[in-house]
Amino acid sequence: MTPRPRAPRPSPWPAISRRAGAIDPLSADSQNKGPGPGFTLRAYRALTRLAAPLAPLMLAWRTSRGKEEPARRLERYGEAGMPRPAGFLAWFHAASVGEANAVLPVIEAIAAEHPGIGLLLTTGTVTSAKLARARLPRGAVHQYVPLDHQNYVRRFLAHWRPDLAVFVESEIWPNLVLETRAQDIPLVLVNGRMSFSSFRRWRDRPGLSRPLFSAFSLVLAQNERLAQRFTALGAPSTLSIGNLKADAPPPPVDLAGHKRLAAAFAGRNVWLAASTHSGEDDMAAVAHLAIKAERPDLLTIIVPRHPERGPLIAKLLAGAGLEVALRSEGKLPGPGTDIYIADTIGELGMFYNLVPVAFVGGSLVPHGGQNPLEAIKLGAAVVTGPHWRNFADAYDELLAAGACLQVSDAQSLASAVLSLLEDGQARAAMMARAEGTIARMSGALPRTIKELERFLPPKATLQHAS
Repeated sequence: MTPRPRAPRPSPWPAISRRAGAIDPLSADSQNKGPGPGFTLRAYRALTRLAAPLAPLMLAWRTSRGKEEPARRLERYGEAGMPRPAGFLAWFHAASVGEANAVLPVIEAIAAEHPGIGLLLTTGTVTSAKLARARLPRGAVHQYVPLDHQNYVRRFLAHWRPDLAVFVESEIWPNLVLETRAQDIPLVLVNGRMSFSSFRRWRDRPGLSRPLFSAFSLVLAQNERLAQRFTALGAPSTLSIGNLKADAPPPPVDLAGHKRLAAAFAGRNVWLAASTHSGEDDMAAVAHLAIKAERPDLLTIIVPRHPERGPLIAKLLAGAGLEVALRSEGKLPGPGTDIYIADTIGELGMFYNLVPVAFVGGSLVPHGGQNPLEAIKLGAAVVTGPHWRNFADAYDELLAAGACLQVSDAQSLASAVLSLLEDGQARAAMMARAEGTIARMSGALPRTIKELERFLPPKATLQHAS
């Protein structure tokens, strides 16, 4: 395919040149239409300009902690790591692993239905980059998203020149949004979500929120309540179409690794503390000791949300007198292992598939929770803490159906896990309710693709161009 000129599109920034960075989208000349910026938005853009000299220090610190890939740090300044594909380019942006997992089926479907379209996925974390390398369809490109600085974003857009920008869930970075819209690129938010507390903060700052949310041509929200929130913040067109995560396939399972671990777990009571955050590992250890009093053969698996925390967790728990094994050191749990720490990337699906019960982390501390649907799809009964606002749509449905258990501390966690380990019939009934709940939640994927088709060139055009 050869690049083709794009037809002009209606823009809320009519005075903006199509040349990258020609006019600030918040300049006086660009405000003939649409809501005006407030002090907070202007201050944010000014501060990000002033903070540019600190960017190398921040990235160096993140690299030292394993949060950046040294060889790809220039991408964070908007420097491209590879050439732009020819022709129409659809750009998808997902913050991290969860959002990438949600949107990858959309990317795969578009690649299959529109083989002539170029596909670009940006993310912001090392783990999501590794996921992209493993799962992106042939020909699709991954890049790290630029830091939210006007010059970095403009540099990124000048190279990639996307014809469509699709952001996932709640990725509202002001410079990224405004500079993209300033280039007259249609913006769509898919699988849109927003907690009530976030909504109140946005609502109370209309000078910040309305210029940003009005920049989106379309918002596809997870439910009607969320669609109404986006409308109230200025999104001109919103639809309630369901949660993409209900349609997303579960994480992959490594069959060879599964077989070895199943042999190591044989004959033992096993449960999983998945995607744990700081503060939850010691609660899992307290729960382990309480359950072990009833089930002396107990093995507890901890999969930290951030694998680099593995050695620190091991030191903490070994200091408490527990026998610990680290997967990153190539170890398998032995007969006397209390806690097996799976501090590796891309293996969570295998552990979900190996255990009957999983506590889904980020929920006993006020982080907002992690995705419970992956565990259920791979056969694990779910236990959660009370802090699950990031997945409220899923947990509302699951809890109402009696399809998962909610706990509040280490002792109630131990009681819930022990009851599910001991009563296989009750566990099977809860799993059946969970699977039925997911089936009722499904359907967002085909609806999302149908709505995105409005922004893609006709298939006949693509076939002719290729």
